[in-house]
Amino acid sequence: MDIMWQYQFRIILLGDSTVGKSSLLKRFTDGIYSDVADPTVGVDFYARSLDIEPGVKIKLQLWDTAGQERFRSITTSYYRNSVGGLLVFDLTNRKTFDHVREWHKEVSEHILPHHMVYILIGHKSDLNKDRKVSRDEAEHLAADLGIRYVETSAKCNSNVDRAFELLTRDIYELMKMGEIVTRDGWDGVKSGLTAKVLYPAEDDEEIATAAPEKGCHC
Repeated sequence: MDIMWQYQFRIILLGDSTVGKSSLLKRFTDGIYSDVADPTVGVDFYARSLDIEPGVKIKLQLWDTAGQERFRSITTSYYRNSVGGLLVFDLTNRKTFDHVREWHKEVSEHILPHHMVYILIGHKSDLNKDRKVSRDEAEHLAADLGIRYVETSAKCNSNVDRAFELLTRDIYELMKMGEIVTRDGWDGVKSGLTAKVLYPAEDDEEIATAAPEKGCHC
């Protein structure tokens, strides 16, 4: 039986094939990592709940999309029903970083007139010697897109939980401000049986003072 939750957020992982989306999700939901991973075919589903504040449990429905072009027609059908997206690139593969704007544009145009809350993820931070994208470059891109940036490593379990928690908090705060609301026929956000009545946050610094990003110490 599912644990009682106040809200359910549907979140989608986006990015080229081999950037490590499945590894991030398996680390976040199951606490495991494997150097060998089969490529995602179409869409895979994961789930985990987070206690975002006292008395508020949020269930995350997490959708892992295939990065290959031949599966794009399948994955685009999931865009409209997602409230949040992790834009993932491989820090050791320049092309995956160059494609981030394309992913962002494709999804944003597909869900108009609605919007998605994004976070940019530079993955495989444990491979620092092979890095092809600097932190400054990635932070500049994130600033241009108006989103957060976090560097992660599923292998070292570095900042994985933090990335998902930041995105979840961003969505929740936008709900409290009334900028995201539940809608009939939309699965991006659902209310549970014990949904909390939301009011504007009194302290806007709560998210800004979240735990600092940790480096990878494999």
